[in-house]
Amino acid sequence: MIARSLAALADVTGGTLSGIDPGAAAGLMIDAAVVTDSREAVPGSLYVARVGASADGHEFIAAAAASGARAALVTRDVGPLPRLVVPDEQAAFAAIARHLIDSSPDLAVVGITGSSGKTSTKDLLGQVLAAAGETVAPIGSYNSEVGVPLTVCRMTPTTRYLVVELGARGLGHVRYLTQIAPPSIGIVLNVGSAHVGEFGSRAAIAEAKSELVQALPARGLAILNADDPLVAAMAERTPARVVLVGESPAADLRATDIELAPDGTASFRVASAHGTAQVRLAVAGRHQVGNALAVIAAALELGMPLDRVVSVLATCHPVSRYRMEVSERADGVTIVNDAYNANPESMTAALDTLAVMGAGRRIIAVLGPMLELGEESGAAHRAVGAAAAARGVHTLIVVGDLAREIGAGAKIGAGAGEADPGLSIRYAADLDSAYDLAVDIVAAGDIVLVKSSNGAGLHFLGDRLRDAPVPQEEENSC
Repeated sequence: MIARSLAALADVTGGTLSGIDPGAAAGLMIDAAVVTDSREAVPGSLYVARVGASADGHEFIAAAAASGARAALVTRDVGPLPRLVVPDEQAAFAAIARHLIDSSPDLAVVGITGSSGKTSTKDLLGQVLAAAGETVAPIGSYNSEVGVPLTVCRMTPTTRYLVVELGARGLGHVRYLTQIAPPSIGIVLNVGSAHVGEFGSRAAIAEAKSELVQALPARGLAILNADDPLVAAMAERTPARVVLVGESPAADLRATDIELAPDGTASFRVASAHGTAQVRLAVAGRHQVGNALAVIAAALELGMPLDRVVSVLATCHPVSRYRMEVSERADGVTIVNDAYNANPESMTAALDTLAVMGAGRRIIAVLGPMLELGEESGAAHRAVGAAAAARGVHTLIVVGDLAREIGAGAKIGAGAGEADPGLSIRYAADLDSAYDLAVDIVAAGDIVLVKSSNGAGLHFLGDRLRDAPVPQEEENSC
């Protein structure tokens, strides 16, 4: 964190100091990580004692102190540390983050939102911008009212670029996050079906995502997906300049001649107002083309030359776990663990990539439920099953009752003649059953996709399959 005294933070938040003399508070510097998990505290940390649904952070103040935290932000005046007592710890935490940004006039803030691809895109952008200057990007999927301030508070006095990922659980959420970290560049990747059960419609999701570009200043830039009509229409909702990116002829920054290599990585030709270049990605998935275009547009806006952007992109690798995470076992089995999140669009994108990577191999898909789809759930799961059948999946393992319609869709696809003739559909009640099935089915040389919504926990299954004992060939003796 950019160093601030506890007394200064009291001024920023309007909080009351406790457990320390006011004079001493002026000299007590918070100059390390701000944390909400006492186990992550280090010497110089501020510990934010959040009260959550399952735990009260005030119970862990002593643990944070033992790890070196210098002070705690609290709503109850308890604990052994010097304390900053506030009525609302979230509001105070957000105020600290906003203060740090307002105190950094040379900082460029890039906000990213979308129904899918946010984390992969911020990982790419973080790596690209790091080649031009000190960059802070979120850890994992820190995209909430807690994750955004945590990301902001990792800045140092020399941070030049801040990348923030903005998630939404409802209308007004993205707007709130932009008030914590006001962006000058906003990227909207797509409007899909993720969380449609919570929002009620894709139109409502689009309204929520548009809050990012509505928050941009007139001197800012909105980077919008030209291939998604709901996103492209957001050009009318922003005061900022607009750059459309995609494969559409209407795109200002356009990808053509897209090819997927056997390892699932894409190459393409990009054309822009800054010239043209050949792009080669090191991350798997055709959907990464759109993510990369958004990254290129942002980097160009921030002054990086096109050839430098393309050069760095070629070296970018996955940073956050469980996003098209490819592992090779000793027996030649490839595990593609893409089970951090799932919606119909990302499921289909993963299956598309699997079909390319699995050419000439036996393809196995272990698929769990897509959550929060509301009334569209049954039809969406059946469509994914049909997509799996149409893309040459040899064995489909459906995990959990909520995902059973995937199997029904695969049967429909097989009945229509759009499947591997040997398509086998198996059902597993839970993760342990799915593991036992997969271990029995998977053979040397197979490729296995594991994908579901995060709440279904299939990413842990992917790890188990990656680490499963490899059968040893029996030696002949005489």
